[in-house]
Amino acid sequence: MQEEQQPEAAADPMSSSDAPEDGPKETSSISQNISDADAFKILLEMKLQKRQKRPALPSTVTELDTEDGSKVYVVGTAHFSDSSKKDVVKTIQEVQPDVVVVELCQYRVSMLKMDEKTLLKEAKEINLEKLQQAIKQNGVMSGLMQMLLLKVSAHITEQLGMAPGGEFREAFKEASKVPFCKFHLGDRPIPVTFKRAIAALSFWQKVKLAWGLCFLSDPISKDDVEKCKQKDLLEQMMAEMIGEFPDLHRTIVSERDIYLTYMLKQAAKQIELPRASENEPRKYIPSVVVGVVGMGHVPGIEKNWNSDLKIQEIMSVPPPSASSKIFKFVLKATFFGLLGYGCYRIGHRTVEFVLSMPATQSYLQRLTEVPQQ
Repeated sequence: MQEEQQPEAAADPMSSSDAPEDGPKETSSISQNISDADAFKILLEMKLQKRQKRPALPSTVTELDTEDGSKVYVVGTAHFSDSSKKDVVKTIQEVQPDVVVVELCQYRVSMLKMDEKTLLKEAKEINLEKLQQAIKQNGVMSGLMQMLLLKVSAHITEQLGMAPGGEFREAFKEASKVPFCKFHLGDRPIPVTFKRAIAALSFWQKVKLAWGLCFLSDPISKDDVEKCKQKDLLEQMMAEMIGEFPDLHRTIVSERDIYLTYMLKQAAKQIELPRASENEPRKYIPSVVVGVVGMGHVPGIEKNWNSDLKIQEIMSVPPPSASSKIFKFVLKATFFGLLGYGCYRIGHRTVEFVLSMPATQSYLQRLTEVPQQ
């Protein structure tokens, strides 16, 4: 999947409205005559001056370099952590990046612009409408898997009273304050991940995993979240549940490590400076990138950083296996069987109730007396 296929939101550079209106006339006349290339260079110089040469970065930041001199600062976060939000803000302010990449895909981008109260309510509520939407979007098996994982997230949300994705929203806000800073979505699309995860499991593994997710009820405290700073709480809980399924761990964690690494390297390509004319030679400068990912993905990103990555294979969705088809058939048969039985029982009881009513019995008695007369 190429980089241009990924949605991105570019943070607006400093607008002209930020400039004072009562400045000297000489300044305004110069600004009118300045070229776009010169204006870009001026703003870029301002940005570089603000960028710290030796940034004071949190301990959760991992620094990576590319062959052309670009730098990537990977902030390892816990998805339900206040200190992770502060780490993200501090890192972006210190390095003044050209690109910010977050562990989100287009299917979860809505959380960036929703307020905390709405997100908290949405995260706690898992209803039939959400289940239908997930099944319609991802298919029966993948939709059910998505809802079970949302249940895990909702459990943490309810225990902590904190909406997920706070570090991504902070990254989005801070990126908008940095001139010429682009915002990229760096995670693999959820439907691809879930469909590949389902295909990797046998019938009984699916049943066992669903059972474990359905009956998750362990209490969680904010101290537990901060203790898990070296390994994201949500991903740690998932790792404990899927530890006995190596293929599932590969699709949900290891493959996404590769995808995130690929997107970070794509974002870290050199920046071409604007030219005053077409005759002027092209000039490039190294870029600075900040990646915001769950702490559990950081070791995998470091491991894959110097590898030649190709993501075509991990973007393909294998055809459903025989066990998946059987499970789907059994699930549908069970659903319609229970639905039919329920309708039969309701109808049978309704008929018995109507027949037992005095008015009905009187009417039936009259009908039987008519032929006799």
